[in-house]
Amino acid sequence: MNQADITLINLNMLLIRYVDALEREMHVPLGPLYLTAALERAGLSVDFRDYQTCPDEEPMLPTALADFCANPAPVIALSCMANLLPFTLLAAKELRQRYPEATLVLGGVGPKAVEREILERFDWIDIIAHGEGEVSGVELVQALKDGTPLHHVPGLFFRHDGAIVETPEAERIEDLEALGLPALDKLDYNLYAGHNIITSRGCPYECTFCSVAPVWGRKPHFRTPAGIVNEMRMLHEKHGVELFLFQDEFFVSSKERVYEFCRTLKATGLPVRWKAFARVNLADADVMAAMADAGCVEIRFGIESGSNRILERTRKGFTIEEAMAVVSEAVLHFPRVDTFFIWGFPFETMEDFHQTLFQMISFRLIGARILPSLLCLLPQTDIYQEYKDKVTLEFDPTLLPEYMLTGHEVCDDGRLQASPEHQFIFDFIQEHPDLFPGFFHIDLEENIRPKFEMLREHGFYASKDREVSQQDSCGAHSPRLDDEQVIGALTRPGD
Repeated sequence: MNQADITLINLNMLLIRYVDALEREMHVPLGPLYLTAALERAGLSVDFRDYQTCPDEEPMLPTALADFCANPAPVIALSCMANLLPFTLLAAKELRQRYPEATLVLGGVGPKAVEREILERFDWIDIIAHGEGEVSGVELVQALKDGTPLHHVPGLFFRHDGAIVETPEAERIEDLEALGLPALDKLDYNLYAGHNIITSRGCPYECTFCSVAPVWGRKPHFRTPAGIVNEMRMLHEKHGVELFLFQDEFFVSSKERVYEFCRTLKATGLPVRWKAFARVNLADADVMAAMADAGCVEIRFGIESGSNRILERTRKGFTIEEAMAVVSEAVLHFPRVDTFFIWGFPFETMEDFHQTLFQMISFRLIGARILPSLLCLLPQTDIYQEYKDKVTLEFDPTLLPEYMLTGHEVCDDGRLQASPEHQFIFDFIQEHPDLFPGFFHIDLEENIRPKFEMLREHGFYASKDREVSQQDSCGAHSPRLDDEQVIGALTRPGD
């Protein structure tokens, strides 16, 4: 019998199913591991399981996850992102059938903005946690262990006397260094290819398509440069990590913060390299020079559109002329420059799209890597909230947004195919468009399909006679760690 207080299962993962193989891209699940560390500091016992390591040849079936969760603790918590929310809900139903006495908790960013609807429709989910879990998660598990009411636990949705109860979110954690390190001892660290570090939580910008900033209430909090570098030192010395990805969108929040981090890292002499996201309006030549000098080998920009009308409409905060100047400077400093674009906005005319396509080709010509992504209409985004009552969402399983790939669909010839054995997942999605709008589109015939074919024609998606190049890749994939340019930078003369 499992003596732990909680079995916490990570379902934040990326699986891509090709015609002849299932590719798993394993990254350290930082969010659940920070929660695990907080629970253990409070004296609670955590049975942590990372579903990325599921040995089943067919992991994307509810029975496989239930098998993976054999002999659980009395509380089972599932953490997922939006792409695996449908699968997670169906797997939770299987868990309920096998373990009827267990308390099933759903967490992570997947249920954001649809928590109440989930509890109303699926009686096998007991509790949904929202907001930062390091405070509320501890209080929740302790209350469940003690059998005390949940009304005073922050950050919860649950049922009581036939009604859905929502408790206020916990106060944001301002001192991120107080979190300590994630519970990496729960992992076989050598299994993971992606070595992520969080340097901040939250972004103050109001991009209308963004699903991340609303999760944090558009208010950022930061770690200290010394704390970040100490974590890098530990991972390098203990696990031999030489290449890091700063996962958060707001790494470049100010010149002063970037300069302090670069000075702190350089002073250690650590032989490491790193990648980071940056905003066009916050990165200039001096900032990028300092980053490159401190070992940054890749910088990532969310450009999103080549049309100033679309940039203004989505509140991006810069012009395409500014983006062109910054990216042109960036390719002089870094072995790789990634530029993310979004296509398929419902208000994006073909003229707007042509401007975006022209800009993508221009960036490709100067050496930047292009990562196009189909607009993802997640419930918490301003765009979805604006359009949800004005349009009929349309579903096409051959054209899912890159960030919504689940591992059930088969990728072939630049398109997706619904696998017959996984058709039940797509049926479930179509039954609940308001819960899973990220899988749907606005105006397939006039807005989506013509633009997709133009992107294929110009080599931004694979086709029968053209492979996706190193410069042109779908946004769902993070860049591989063994890319020749980056490895070359790791071993360049003079280091």
